Amino acid sequence: MNERYNYKVGEIVKMKKPHPCGGDCWEITRTGIDFGLKCLQCGRQVMLPRPKFEKGVKAVVQAGPPAGR
Repeated sequence: MNERYNYKVGEIVKMKKPHPCGGDCWEITRTGIDFGLKCLQCGRQVMLPRPKFEKGVKAVVQAGPPAGR
């Protein structure tokens, strides 16, 4: 499986490791070399390098808005 998934701003992802607050679902707020994520439980925002983010994603819970918007 050599194909990369194209993550979009606004998507909700479930991570393998939970945040210290207990939440494991995050909203993507920025994509690129680094990913901006917002914890849906406590609201904390973090930045992760792309390789660390892609390794830590367990599943896409909710797809983002349509590409035309």
